[in-house]
Amino acid sequence: MELHQLRYFLSVAETGNFTRASERNHISQPSLSQQIINLEKEVGHKLFHRLGRKAVLTEAGTTFLERARRILFEVENATKELKDHPALDRRITVGAVPTVAPYLVAPLIERCRVTHPNLQVNMREDFRSDLTRAVLEGELDLAVVTMPIRDHRLSVEPLMIEPLLLVVGKSHPLVGRSEITAHDLAEETFVTMGDSSTLAAQIRSFCGDHNFAPKIGYRCAQVATLKLFVAMGAGISILPQVARMPSDRDSLTYLRLTDSFPTRELAVIRHLQRYQSRGAEQFLTLLRDHARIESAGKVS
Repeated sequence: MELHQLRYFLSVAETGNFTRASERNHISQPSLSQQIINLEKEVGHKLFHRLGRKAVLTEAGTTFLERARRILFEVENATKELKDHPALDRRITVGAVPTVAPYLVAPLIERCRVTHPNLQVNMREDFRSDLTRAVLEGELDLAVVTMPIRDHRLSVEPLMIEPLLLVVGKSHPLVGRSEITAHDLAEETFVTMGDSSTLAAQIRSFCGDHNFAPKIGYRCAQVATLKLFVAMGAGISILPQVARMPSDRDSLTYLRLTDSFPTRELAVIRHLQRYQSRGAEQFLTLLRDHARIESAGKVS
């Protein structure tokens, strides 16, 4: 027995007419009639007398009517209770790549604690391939990753495009130069993330586009470690603009190249078949708003 069959039965009982009931439910009259026949077969009784254009409840139909009303009423109440329950759909888990998690997602979680105090947001920081797998397997409600993402099972929502900046130590010879080209980086030692990181891939791609392979001196698991080695003068790196923090001013200098403008695109990925809770939508709204402000240049 299906809920829509009960709704069709109730509509016929209330209108006394199969055609009007089908119009109320926006289905064809033959389809509605067939569903009533299927329901009658399941309960083992005729529910209506078919009297020309009129449909009149049988004795069994009259008995069944109150039960059907009660069932639909309870289902409606249960649905409303679930929607309004303050403790349900109030815990989500989001993922982010290492160059996003501490600089974009963590501050939004902090803001969410103020704007949505009943929503608990857990975070997982990981590489893109692992986050993609976690979203597909239902471990994450959503994840913020770098493009490109190609998987027909995922909803991919572009979030923002941001510059990639050259970062060097305060005493590096490149500081103070009026022009810095990609060619000037060919002999430099790079500090990068591990090979599984999309940032490492972006650095390799950028250097390859300018006909040289980066000389990798240090591979780090965290952006904070990468910054430390760059501040020590061990090498240079390329970081997304979102990773630039006010605390970097004492030890790092961020520079733009004069002959190229590398960028990266961030996206939110979700499973196409996963139910999106109210909590997930609330967090996603904050994320979209922040991305719009960032893209408009209002966030430094």
